Amino acid sequence: MAETIIPKATAKRLPLYYRYLNFLANSGTTKISSTELSEAVKVDSATIRRDFSYFGALGKRGYGYDVMDLIKFFKKILNQDRLTNVALVGVGNLGHALLNYNFRQANNIRISAGFDVNPEIAGTIQSGVPVYPMEELANQIRQQQIEIVILTVPTDAAQSLTDELVAAGIKGIMNFTPIRISVPSYVRVQNVDLATELQTLIYFLDHYGPTLQESDDAE
Repeated sequence: MAETIIPKATAKRLPLYYRYLNFLANSGTTKISSTELSEAVKVDSATIRRDFSYFGALGKRGYGYDVMDLIKFFKKILNQDRLTNVALVGVGNLGHALLNYNFRQANNIRISAGFDVNPEIAGTIQSGVPVYPMEELANQIRQQQIEIVILTVPTDAAQSLTDELVAAGIKGIMNFTPIRISVPSYVRVQNVDLATELQTLIYFLDHYGPTLQESDDAE
């Protein structure tokens, strides 16, 4: 069967739906309407129905959605049935916070290796994760068959390390550095700039007030 092509905005919401459906299942909820799910995830019900429609008939008219059926469906769509190992490049303050978190809400994602130039950190275990010196970066990436990394290094080292990661076979980078790194077309980069996000929030509060609901359907 051909892979379903969905808008990026919809793809971004799928993990949100999956997380809240698990919360609902844990609370004993067995079925839910799009209106009830809308109240939980703060996404309007029309958007939820449109998102679900890309995958065919997930619910029944007059009944709503079976929570466990949805969980099973999104578990498969989001590859929750297999473990994904991720590397953390840069174990500074932000890196340590990510190690401590280690995606506990997502049981299919695990930071399995860290890398840092600091000799006091390299060769140690931090929050249960082995931290290697940067010299072992390419070798460990290949040995552990890691294809995704989180980049939290100083700005002046970001591009050179990115080049090394791409050469080692990395296919996806979550970039926490403030610069926009350059990668080949077959590598996907997700930029996470906390300062920019905070400035955007302040701008919207100053100009539109706290009730603005931004739509990213055009992305």
